[in-house]
Amino acid sequence: MESVYNKWKEHRKVLVACPTGSGKTIIFSHIAAREKSAGNYTLITCHRDELIKQAVDKLQKSTGSGCAIEKADVTSIRSGEPIVVGSIQTMMRQSRLEKFPPNFFQTIIVDEGHHALSESWQRVLNYFPQARIVAFTATPDRGDRKNLGKYFDALAYEYSLRQAITDGWLCRIVAKTHPLKIDLSGVRITSGDYNEGDLGNALDPYLPRIAEAIPKDRKTLIFTPLCITAKKLQAILCEQGRRAYYASGEDRSQVAAWEKDGKGAIMLNSQLFNEGYDHSLIDCVVVLRATKSRPYFAQMIGRGTRIWPGKDNLLILDFLWQTTKHDLCRPCNLIAESPEVAEKMQKRQEESSEPMDLEDLETSAKRDVIREREEALARELRSQRHKESRLIDPLSYAVMVKNEGLADYEPVFAWEEQAPSPNQLQLIKRFGINPAKVKSKGHAKYLLDSIIGRSRKKLATPGQTRTLNDAGYWTTDMTKTRANELLTELSSNYWRIKF
Repeated sequence: MESVYNKWKEHRKVLVACPTGSGKTIIFSHIAAREKSAGNYTLITCHRDELIKQAVDKLQKSTGSGCAIEKADVTSIRSGEPIVVGSIQTMMRQSRLEKFPPNFFQTIIVDEGHHALSESWQRVLNYFPQARIVAFTATPDRGDRKNLGKYFDALAYEYSLRQAITDGWLCRIVAKTHPLKIDLSGVRITSGDYNEGDLGNALDPYLPRIAEAIPKDRKTLIFTPLCITAKKLQAILCEQGRRAYYASGEDRSQVAAWEKDGKGAIMLNSQLFNEGYDHSLIDCVVVLRATKSRPYFAQMIGRGTRIWPGKDNLLILDFLWQTTKHDLCRPCNLIAESPEVAEKMQKRQEESSEPMDLEDLETSAKRDVIREREEALARELRSQRHKESRLIDPLSYAVMVKNEGLADYEPVFAWEEQAPSPNQLQLIKRFGINPAKVKSKGHAKYLLDSIIGRSRKKLATPGQTRTLNDAGYWTTDMTKTRANELLTELSSNYWRIKF
């Protein structure tokens, strides 16, 4: 929460990225309560009834604060309540917006912030031009970050899925690849994602074998592209003697029975439970609604990541999707920080017939990627050893000091995409880095933050790092003092390593 307030000192519109189940609603409830104590009015915008109910409930339970609701025929006008939870479908109407002065709300909180770029949300956010805005979203990938960066000014705080698992807030995730090959090559792309109707038709021939693969010792939630697909799979499962339930936006009559049922119970739905649904006993998720969107995929998987007594892990059953496209979101994309790591993780997962822990997969895949980068760097340094220019390439520097964020850096927000300032470039050159290879203002800042951060820790300078790497030393965590000692030894030995 403090990160949001610190970032608000510089920017009006900020993002918080953290995974499903990590407490986003509780965090923004405390922000709303703090604003209320300061005498400010806060609008919390949601787009589904479940999210509205969840926000109202968590606000009361976590802070003891009440709120007013702005939804359909229910209005907060004249309620006197400083916190308003509003349905975006209601708030977006011009007639409803005009009931509020444009300066009425000092703070706006966007739940499920990846929707903030839509026309309905923009209409509301732009109506209150002076309000500070914070949007909460599941950790987005680079593409989604860049889209959100067109509107938001900065990322106030990020908490990764992996870190939440390591810290014990979410359960471990294991992925098991089932050898069933599902052909999606004929599925069209509509509005940037796989066409739901085509997906449903493509899945039909495989449903009996999919049913056989569903584990019998777990509480399973299955996402399908169409309601009719869910019903077909439910019928097949019931014929096999399984306890299978179905729910849709129009029919939720079987939800309570499924929730009371135990291991082996299966719930089928089509996009009903991907947001705003909590049932911590879920320990298996099957995504048959193939998607290119990592946040959407993460939302579906997130239904099963909450911890629960006796729950050891969440199993993701992953089929061998056959597609001519190479951007289908898979389990490995949940925690991999780069396409290189995700690709290696996916290859290892598919080579195994046993469930594999995603954290372990990511650790080994990242180690391989770093090793390959280091080998490439060593070759590059050898090739440049006798060149006149001794300026260091920024990517080479990032690999030398093992700064993965710097090595994989891509600009997100508008200011980051601007050209580097003359002062930045001058300072970077002074540190021995090639300024011509600096991509943008954000890249320059990230690079300088790394160099200055290492200097404060009294670690080896870029120049020391480059020279010692040339001589065969790896200096990632070497202090400046030790680097000086080694350089003195090398100089006295005519730059030959002593063994």
